[in-house]
Amino acid sequence: MEATFAPRTIEVPMSEPEAYTQYWLGIRHYRSHRWDEASEAFQRALEADPHRGEIRLALGACLLHLDRPEEAMAHFDRATVGALGERALFGRAVALQRMGRVREAEGAYVRLLASDPRNKETLSNLIALYAAAHDFENVRRYALQLIEIAPESMAALQGLAAAALESRDYESAFRYSSRIVERSPECVEAWHNLRLASGHVETTLRMAAAASKSTSQSTGRK
Repeated sequence: MEATFAPRTIEVPMSEPEAYTQYWLGIRHYRSHRWDEASEAFQRALEADPHRGEIRLALGACLLHLDRPEEAMAHFDRATVGALGERALFGRAVALQRMGRVREAEGAYVRLLASDPRNKETLSNLIALYAAAHDFENVRRYALQLIEIAPESMAALQGLAAAALESRDYESAFRYSSRIVERSPECVEAWHNLRLASGHVETTLRMAAAASKSTSQSTGRK
């Protein structure tokens, strides 16, 4: 599980045609996962229109993919005014999370949830944050909130499977891992967790069957 942030495209033309052209070039590169080319295009767009916050958010998202969270956060911090404030705060939280500044990231996410308790992106990133910190109580807490909103959320299912394994609730771990592999058969971790949980469930069933048989034999002898 990893914290994510994606730019949201803007449809209103910018005051500078070159900024608009370079912005959309960057978006095309971004959607193709060509992070270097995208960041260069967004940088050119920003040079043409340095006050456009949407460009800074897009550039920040690229820099996160390029593992440059400090630079990304600088752009998010400069885009926190007006309507972009919450998206910029979200980007800042992701950058802080990538830098390992867990408590600061946690505080930013909690602020975002206070204004939008059903925000799936925020809940997904909180699950990732607490999973990395091995705080499975909070992993389960936020995964349950997310799965109520989005029953097929991979982040929620992965969080619940991990929390169930940690608490040795192997039946739940088996159930959640099964749902993950149904949706994402290529997920190696889910297959590993499924086999692990399955082994424990089978062992428990064999022990229960053996105990039941022993009880029946004892009763028959009496």
